[in-house]
Amino acid sequence: MEENNVKSNFIKNIITEDLESGKHKQIVTRFPPEPNGYLHIGHAKSITLNFELADEFNGKTNLRFDDTNPVKEDTEYVESIKEDVKWLGFDWDALYFASDYFDEMYKRALVLIKKGKAFVCDLTAEEIREHRGTLTKPGVESPYRNRTIEENLDLFERMRSGEFKDGEKVLRAKIDMSSPNINMRDPVIYRIAHSTHHNTGDKWCIYPMYDFAHPIEDAIEGVTHSICTLEFEDHRPLYDWVVRECEMEAQPRQIEFARLNVTNTVTSKRKLKKLVDEKFVDGWDDPRMPTIAGIRRRGYTPESIRNFCREIGVAKASSVVDEQMLEHFLREDLKAKVPATMAVLRPLKVIITNYPEGKVEMLEAENNSENEALGVRQIPFSRELYIDQEDFIENPPKKYFRLFPGNEVRFKNAYFIKCNEVVKDDDGNVVELHCTYDPETKCGTGFTGRKVKGTIHWIDASHALPAEFRLFQPLILDEESEEDDGKDFLDKVNPNSLEVLQGFVEENMKGVKPQEKFQFIRVGYFNVDAKYSTDEKPVLNRIVSLKSSFKIKK
Repeated sequence: MEENNVKSNFIKNIITEDLESGKHKQIVTRFPPEPNGYLHIGHAKSITLNFELADEFNGKTNLRFDDTNPVKEDTEYVESIKEDVKWLGFDWDALYFASDYFDEMYKRALVLIKKGKAFVCDLTAEEIREHRGTLTKPGVESPYRNRTIEENLDLFERMRSGEFKDGEKVLRAKIDMSSPNINMRDPVIYRIAHSTHHNTGDKWCIYPMYDFAHPIEDAIEGVTHSICTLEFEDHRPLYDWVVRECEMEAQPRQIEFARLNVTNTVTSKRKLKKLVDEKFVDGWDDPRMPTIAGIRRRGYTPESIRNFCREIGVAKASSVVDEQMLEHFLREDLKAKVPATMAVLRPLKVIITNYPEGKVEMLEAENNSENEALGVRQIPFSRELYIDQEDFIENPPKKYFRLFPGNEVRFKNAYFIKCNEVVKDDDGNVVELHCTYDPETKCGTGFTGRKVKGTIHWIDASHALPAEFRLFQPLILDEESEEDDGKDFLDKVNPNSLEVLQGFVEENMKGVKPQEKFQFIRVGYFNVDAKYSTDEKPVLNRIVSLKSSFKIKK
């Protein structure tokens, strides 16, 4: 049974203390994405953390869409997020939208105005920034800060009724323009946006800002522990201020942890969208993308991602995780689950000159040496075969044990094969090998005569099924981070991130279904592409190579 408890960490300790002290009888967490793009691998950590903490303590987890910005949000993203969470293996206890609470948020804004804690401001966005000050210089109060309560109530109602244009007025909290925390310097809590909302249509033309909406949402839903990433740490005083001054009954606690950063990986929605919009990738679900939709199409398993997220744990300090660590958990999950078969990605014809013409014999091969339950299969062997071009060198270096003129190797699950003649085209390219086989060396017969040092895979030419193989390299050429360094982000895109090859697989792969996974012997783990694969010609994405030097530290 899969172990699903979250490793001990500071968040878990806080929850334990809160339950033992009687502060809470049941914990409630939430995963609150904004539906303005597809989820990525960084979100997987937050999803796993929130859902598994709640599961471990017999609590609840809500899925909530923070849809307070109608300009950027779309139902497409809502549906993709729901699919991603389900695919990762989690189910929410309740589904909410921030827009469900727009009426309540408006009422709470009125509470602030009536208490003298909020005012309508006519400054432009640029003027507000100029008035805000810096880390070493206090801000300057808005000339509209001391409007009367009556005037603010009137203006805010007129903002709601659509009397003003976008950007003409905002509602700001009245806190402290000299606060050392810039987030507390009279932040904007409502703005005008004459845009149709995916959920509420044209009912509203004013929308709450995230820092105002989020704490109210948590409080309404009874969230006990609002777990978010470190960039919101400086926002926590404002979070607590909103809950307190809006007189919310529940008092959720915001806790921050370090976000997941992976080498060679972009997790900025803005940058990912740019890759999609400018056609650098084949959509949000391109197998090179770090989106959950992308890695699902590539062939990653939800179990491997959950195990990866548990292993990296939860910390306060930001760090970058080697992508090889994720690949390690992927191999560990796949190795005993998927059947092994043979595939030739770069075909080179082999003629067995001493094998009878017209003869086809069936050889037996196990489907997975680590899982007998996957059984065995029959594979055809005849006079004409394909091997991979990489398994032949005409003039090999020392310690090369694969096929070359005069050398003998074992064809896996078959016979010893010796290369006798090389056939080339007019340009000098090797196009065919003439070889002989030793019928006494059939695999499984107990042959104990001479030994060979090399074993290679192959496909019977008369039964070969054409296939397309897609091999991936990192999409981004920056090994350290995705931070801007003076270069345009798109300059870091790897022009060689995708290699498409035309080769063959065993004929028993005809009709394979999308998302079926296989281990191609000596080549890697592959997944049947959900978008382009057909019964007659499967398209196969390499999920990960077979081996890595990466080791998990004990």
